[in-house]
Amino acid sequence: MKTINKANNKRSTFAVLFYINKSKVKKNGLCPVMGRITIDGKVAQFSTKATINPGCWDAKNGRATGKTKEAHVLNRKLDKLQTEIQSHYSRMVLEDGYVTAEGVKNTLNGIGKKATNLLELFREHNEEFKLRVGVNRVKVTYEYYRHSYRILEAFLKLRYHINDIALYQLNHRFIDAYDFYLRVDRRMTANTVLNHIIPLRKIIRRAISQDTLKRDPFASYVPEKPLKQRRHLTMDEFQKLLNTPIAEKHLEYARDMFLFACFTGLAYADMKNLSEKHLREDRNGTLWIRIERQKTKSECNIRLLNMAIQIIEKYRHERTDDRIFQMKTLKSIDENLKTIARKCGIESRLTHHMGRHTYATQVCLSQGVPIETLSKMMGHRSIQTTQVYAKITNQKVNEDMKILSNRIENKYKLVKERLPEKFSKNQYYK
Repeated sequence: MKTINKANNKRSTFAVLFYINKSKVKKNGLCPVMGRITIDGKVAQFSTKATINPGCWDAKNGRATGKTKEAHVLNRKLDKLQTEIQSHYSRMVLEDGYVTAEGVKNTLNGIGKKATNLLELFREHNEEFKLRVGVNRVKVTYEYYRHSYRILEAFLKLRYHINDIALYQLNHRFIDAYDFYLRVDRRMTANTVLNHIIPLRKIIRRAISQDTLKRDPFASYVPEKPLKQRRHLTMDEFQKLLNTPIAEKHLEYARDMFLFACFTGLAYADMKNLSEKHLREDRNGTLWIRIERQKTKSECNIRLLNMAIQIIEKYRHERTDDRIFQMKTLKSIDENLKTIARKCGIESRLTHHMGRHTYATQVCLSQGVPIETLSKMMGHRSIQTTQVYAKITNQKVNEDMKILSNRIENKYKLVKERLPEKFSKNQYYK
């Protein structure tokens, strides 16, 4: 069999041969059946994991002789192997433009073989992600990828009645159908739909990077964007939370944990990990938190505000080890925060993570803390993350413009005859 090698534009030879190894006769008299792949004079040998009586082997045709069941089964196996090898060879020539005997053998044995189906590639991604949990990834993200995989698997069975789909079969109609399934069949919100589309797009990027796909089949797909929700408390809501009496101990505890996040910017996982070793006192007697974020492994350096110190002292007597707080589950805290919001007259959906945003926006940026300083305290690797995370409020804009107005009050003036007789800056800046 001759083909054109696209790498150097010359003809190359390709052949598959099966033979028996008579030098390794087993005790029962059978010989192992071997395979040989030859490309451009280079040879790669492999075992077919089959044996045969030497007297029943046709060396010229490379097949078993006779009409026995054993001969029929062996010949079918060899035919299948030859077809598989030829298929690998043709695909590698088409995709890579260059192929070796050893490369075809490795692909046959599953070494370096690329996943060509969607769920197959998704499983490969999840297995690799699992190995990174505890190193530079967290378990909750791994569990979400598994959840997203199961939803995609259910979609394929319901919509196409198949267990998997070849990557080359994916097109715009597929992702439109998946989008419809998530919104209509699963009754998901726009935000949740996006959370399942993102992993699917990641798998497609993986296929492209592995050169299994040449282009993105979903390139023209634009998902419906969820309405952006405010992720921090307003100053009015913040004051309600601080001033509303809470009698129930379990609700008081949930509020205090939320407030600690509001005055330190720590996420739930980092508060759970917070221990005595993370509290440092500088030479001026100021207390600091220095902790490595669980999510990014970057260090947070947070100067403790008085409110945060008060909360630490309030729960000191409850400690059973060196951890600062005996944290309840995140689910429990968030459920209690819903009740607290109702008691305080707060309409926003209150979650523990909202405290981190409130720290960034209300406690720091609105009070004039530079974004570079905030980025360091929050443990962000890039200041761009901080710019997205902490949105500047109208109050901050107003305060900054008041400062600007005072600074330039006497610097720029119109000639007096052009000013209204009763002009007063207080009409505009109050």
